[in-house]
Amino acid sequence: MSSTLKEPAKFSGSYPRLVADIGGTNARFALETSYHVFEKTEVLPCNDYPTLVDAVKEFFKRAGNPEVKHAAVAIANPIVGDWVQMTNHHWAFSIETTRQALHLETLLFLNDFTAQALAITQTADSDLVQIGGLQPVENAPKAVIGPGTGLGVSGLIPSPAGYVPLAGEGGHTSFPPFDDAEVMIWQYAKKKFGHVSAERFLSGAGLVLIYEALAEREGVKRQKLTPAEISERALSGHFPLCRLTLDIFCAMLGTVASNLALTLGARGGVYLCGGIIPRFIDYFKHSPFRNRFESKGRFDAYLAAIPVYVVLSQYPGITGAAVALESHLRAA
Repeated sequence: MSSTLKEPAKFSGSYPRLVADIGGTNARFALETSYHVFEKTEVLPCNDYPTLVDAVKEFFKRAGNPEVKHAAVAIANPIVGDWVQMTNHHWAFSIETTRQALHLETLLFLNDFTAQALAITQTADSDLVQIGGLQPVENAPKAVIGPGTGLGVSGLIPSPAGYVPLAGEGGHTSFPPFDDAEVMIWQYAKKKFGHVSAERFLSGAGLVLIYEALAEREGVKRQKLTPAEISERALSGHFPLCRLTLDIFCAMLGTVASNLALTLGARGGVYLCGGIIPRFIDYFKHSPFRNRFESKGRFDAYLAAIPVYVVLSQYPGITGAAVALESHLRAA
């Protein structure tokens, strides 16, 4: 990955830097060797390593054991102090102890979707696929949301110093059913989990959950399918229940994305990140998503004008971590 962004004044001896994006399934690492130039990118399965430190050391080994002093890590978790206990993985650690173990001068952690939001400010038009709407309004808030292992939610708020990213946990807000079918699916999930968050449905596991609920309603013997298998069968045209699952998933995403757009006043656009949607982008363009996104009664016209973009960047979390680290070092 590289970029043509104008390089600011360098920090003497600050490169290479470690930048990482850690989700519930994979940990992505890269060396930033100069301003927004990334090399030695590696994707390591989290389950292969007992701790974060073990994963970083493995990356350093593969990268030739570079001398790194500064690092930033985007992680699928709230950052509320020194102790991090991952929501969708077993890693738990102290940030300061991790910094010392890796012999770093700087170790910055930020929420992964805060990083995704920061990456939007650096994303090329060629990495965006527009799904309806008009042109974004300049200097207006932007919404960032994306289903993957979990559901990430953030936003970008304009300020005199540029866009400021939000660090929140909007994926864990309560899910709002839209119609009778979604009420039934919500009831199925409530029996299993009690509280039903948006993430329960808008994630890889959520596809499976929707499929299970529909299979029970139809009295169909459900197979144990992975999210990828459900998607593949849905697109094949030979499995109506899987196609209905994918349709409902996209409609649900439309509801939650439009709620976020209204909450933020996101006339600067809604950006869909995460690893799920790009896998079926051609279907998604014509899915129930956009119709549901605009289905808000008196605010139909307001939402109809808001463009939605699917982000195709390969490693946006890494880019966002680099933006955060640059800002941190410049302010130090």
